Amino acid sequence: MKVHLRKKKLKSGKTSLYIEYYKGHKTTAEGKIKHLREFEYLELYLTTNPTKVSEKKKNKEQLELAEQILAIRKASIYQGKYKIQNNSKGRTSFLDFYEEKKEERYQTKGNYDNWDAAQKHLENYCPNHISFNEVDIDFIKGFKKYLDTVAVTKSNKNLSQNTKHTYFNKFKAAMRAAFEEGYLKENLIAKVKGFAMGESKREYLTSDELKRLAKTPCNIQVFKDAFLFSALTGIRWSDIHKLTWSEVRDEGIDKSDNEIFRIVFKQKKTEGMEYLYISKQARRLLGKRSEPKDRVFTNLRYSAYMNLQLLRWCMAAGISKHITFHSARHTNAVLLLENGADIYTVSKRLGHKEIRTTEIYAKIIDKKMKEAANLVPKLDLDILETAV
Repeated sequence: MKVHLRKKKLKSGKTSLYIEYYKGHKTTAEGKIKHLREFEYLELYLTTNPTKVSEKKKNKEQLELAEQILAIRKASIYQGKYKIQNNSKGRTSFLDFYEEKKEERYQTKGNYDNWDAAQKHLENYCPNHISFNEVDIDFIKGFKKYLDTVAVTKSNKNLSQNTKHTYFNKFKAAMRAAFEEGYLKENLIAKVKGFAMGESKREYLTSDELKRLAKTPCNIQVFKDAFLFSALTGIRWSDIHKLTWSEVRDEGIDKSDNEIFRIVFKQKKTEGMEYLYISKQARRLLGKRSEPKDRVFTNLRYSAYMNLQLLRWCMAAGISKHITFHSARHTNAVLLLENGADIYTVSKRLGHKEIRTTEIYAKIIDKKMKEAANLVPKLDLDILETAV
């Protein structure tokens, strides 16, 4: 495409300024050559054959403005607006570009880790020499198929639905950025549907199970205290592990003679500040106050051995569910909703950025309510059967 500033003399005696976009030519069925042009009229006018100083000054201003608009239009072409690709950018390696986009996200650790994990699969799928000039719909569909049928985890298992969704989304983000920055002439990724987000199972403990677990001895007391503390507060493992006494606030007595306890900390995952009130029994699990910089849960580790001890502890309590430390957080959310807390409050306590993240727990409660409808015993009633 060629872009030019043109002039057209009008019957009024003025000269109109406009931009011509020349898109080449094609041969018609009759064998004639048809030139493909589009025009943008700028509504800027010159005085034809100016004689006055004011007219010449005005003409100069109008021409300068038209030239500035022309420069903007040419820049937009390189950004892909008219499906024109910057040739030098088109020769850029796709994997090098992805690496650059990944490093831009280094400060957001969770997101960076997902970009990094997706990159490993991209490197397995995509040859190093592939440039943007070679990226097309088949390339995109091929990577999606690779994630769906070939890619495996470190333990040689197929990727879960949510993992495929996450990795392909990072790929999509890179492709969109490539289009916006002029590496691609067309927004190809918009033509390929991604993976649907699957609903992962969130294992949790019922109120009775949590009470049984609390009464059951555990081989590692600090781990037991930390798990129960998470179940009572909803705090993540990462934040419990780094919790220091400077973040634990014993704030005295309120007007109703209730003791007030609060934790003020920065979430490791989201880096958001949290001001979380906790119950008296949750505070008791923390034990005796120590130095401000000291960890609350000393010698707390999370490993395969700890996971094994957690499962043994649950089995000793008569719980056969596959419980992980994160299940304590799920337990807190479900118990809060079951006992009347509104979803907004639960969302704030869990530190969720979006309410939809919390809504999955509301679905769990709704499902349990439906199941409860059939828990009542069947009665031998002498009632005429009717279709329902």
